[in-house]
Amino acid sequence: MGTITTSDGVEMHYEEQGTGPPLLLLHGWGFSGRFFTRNVDALAEHARVITVDLRGHGDSGKPRHGYRVSRLAKDLFDLLEELDLREVTVLGWSLGCPVIWSYLELFGGHRLARAVYVQQAPRQYYAPDWPHAHATCYDEPSLAALQTQLTCDPPAFDEDQIDTIFAGEPTPRERELLLAEMAKSPTYARNALMADHTRHDWRDLLPTTRLPSLVLVARQDRVFPWQGPAWVGEALPGARTVFFEHSGHALFFDEPEKFHRTVTGFLTDSRNDTEVLV
Repeated sequence: MGTITTSDGVEMHYEEQGTGPPLLLLHGWGFSGRFFTRNVDALAEHARVITVDLRGHGDSGKPRHGYRVSRLAKDLFDLLEELDLREVTVLGWSLGCPVIWSYLELFGGHRLARAVYVQQAPRQYYAPDWPHAHATCYDEPSLAALQTQLTCDPPAFDEDQIDTIFAGEPTPRERELLLAEMAKSPTYARNALMADHTRHDWRDLLPTTRLPSLVLVARQDRVFPWQGPAWVGEALPGARTVFFEHSGHALFFDEPEKFHRTVTGFLTDSRNDTEVLV
């Protein structure tokens, strides 16, 4: 494990395991790199696996500034530069996907070889042309309600999150670990970041990208209807899409063996084609 310091002076915590091509895992909103606890050992048999805690999360710094997707993209840039990582496969889950999209918009494919997008829609709010909204944060009033719930009772909010994102049930030990990780993220950081993240619409960007891409979609998600993340696979040129029939929002946790096979296969096959995996 280690830390790097971003261009605006924030320490970012990361951990790494294994050797081979670099595979960088970006977690979702309110979580941390420890949410990949079921995955790192298996993936590290095929790659140099790096998990990072985004600013305001896990063991990274908790400043009072910088809770915008674009700043998280710059944090990612700083990490890749500091560790001198090249030909990286970057995997984003939930919020991690917009971090990658913002990175591509700002820095192109600098230091990246391919991308994996896990269960994130290109837009969270309802619109006349977008029915696949987030289940609970789909407009300005629902954003305000979410922020109020989180601020008033963070432990209850986190318990509800754990119950929502998994189709299966984590073990008592896993549940304790994950809740402890969520408790490290202060409400001011989470509220500010969600306010920025949830208002973005990435639909115009996706068709312009050229990075070989894999899109993983969970059929049983209670956060997004599956059609939203599946749209990402349709919009990205040459992307391959894999459906996880028995998974919730954290599909890497619910179906880890399939997740490992799919991701490690993509690491060794970077063909930019239109194949759809099932």
